[in-house]
Amino acid sequence: MWRAIRSNQVFGAKFKRQVPVSPYIVDFYCEEANLIVEVDGGQHMERIEEDEVRTQFLERRGNRVARFTNIDVLTNLEGVLEVIGQRVNERR
Repeated sequence: MWRAIRSNQVFGAKFKRQVPVSPYIVDFYCEEANLIVEVDGGQHMERIEEDEVRTQFLERRGNRVARFTNIDVLTNLEGVLEVIGQRVNERR
């Protein structure tokens, strides 16, 4: 995933990875679009409520959160990147 979005490859948007947003560390963050991208592994199926609390916290701070599963990224990276690109362009 990182190889696909680094170096402004998604609609010219700059993403950083492993960014602290107290008290969390988010997977990927695009400051110009206030977009957080989270890639969730299988363990997140057991933490749905925790993830919802996390998402609400991040959104209250003016961010938008896009969540994808590892399976989405591995089997449909092009589709994932398309959704991320759309979310980036919503803020431009």
